[in-house]
Amino acid sequence: MNYLAHAYLSFDRPGILTGNMISDFVKGKKKYEYPGDIQQGIALHREIDRFTDIHFATKEAKQIFREAYGLYSGSIMDVVYDHFLALDENEFTDQSLQAFTSNVYAILDQFTAHFPEKFGMMYPYMKAHNWLYNYRYLQGIQKSLGGLVRRAKYLEESDTAYLLFTTHYAQLKIAYELFFPELKAMAENFVKQLDN
Repeated sequence: MNYLAHAYLSFDRPGILTGNMISDFVKGKKKYEYPGDIQQGIALHREIDRFTDIHFATKEAKQIFREAYGLYSGSIMDVVYDHFLALDENEFTDQSLQAFTSNVYAILDQFTAHFPEKFGMMYPYMKAHNWLYNYRYLQGIQKSLGGLVRRAKYLEESDTAYLLFTTHYAQLKIAYELFFPELKAMAENFVKQLDN
């Protein structure tokens, strides 16, 4: 899952949200340098990624992108899933997504001292261009895929990924619908275990 899902599956817990959002920029044992609630968010992020990678719906959907993008097909699926989450009427209305994303930025603004350098450099762009909200739109997905290419060492273009996404849109939506309720239940249970 990409940033919207990681934010949403933090369940309005500020420290967990922060850890969940910065986790990709915190390597290995570096997580122990953070306060306990941020460590919990990092652990939750890693569990979300693990669950996503092994889920049958994700494995099947990744095949759409695998020939062109190899191992990066998982990162592309993360972006795709955020698009369908942003449009999921069981989770958000347009208005509630706007309110949710504004609240996420307001919380993260209070935790900037804990941002790893690379996330700290990226975050102003995320906020200014409201990445979390703009996953709703095809143009937002196109830009997000372009950003993935800029950050990846071995990718040169994202046009093929976007074409595959739009061509297989219905199939990818079904994968999301099979996958996300199970991911949400897992994350809720994981957070409950953190509290015990």
